[in-house]
Amino acid sequence: MNFNKKVQDLLTLALEEYSNIFLVELKISADKSIRVTLDGDEEVNVKDCINISRAIEGELDREEEDFSLEVASAGVGSPLKFPRQYFKNMGRKLEVVSKEGLKYEGALTKVSEDHIELEWKQREPKPIGKGKVTVTKNKTLSFDEISQTKVMIKF
Repeated sequence: MNFNKKVQDLLTLALEEYSNIFLVELKISADKSIRVTLDGDEEVNVKDCINISRAIEGELDREEEDFSLEVASAGVGSPLKFPRQYFKNMGRKLEVVSKEGLKYEGALTKVSEDHIELEWKQREPKPIGKGKVTVTKNKTLSFDEISQTKVMIKF
């Protein structure tokens, strides 16, 4: 069995014990540097990362393969890649870029298996008379239309 396949199988097996944690990204470089990025339906803590790391590292033989292993949780600024990540960010402000290059910023108000809905307030000219009025806007985007999504952090 080749090294990459063995690492993938070990990771899959390790994640079976954690139904609330899922793989976001697995990178294995030519020099056998392994980088595992995880996310969860709630949170991924340091202990979870250590346990997954030990499950992989414990089954690999450093005498056969010289490797490095890093297991981490998806960072706050990491783009959302899977519908499962959107569910845990309900109500948070997102920046979504469509495949056409249009940018939307709004609160995530709805998530389904195939689309999301954003809501935001915007100032627009009054239909009659001078001045502006604040209106609520909504945008529904299917996951197929989305190029990138990031959670906007408030300080």
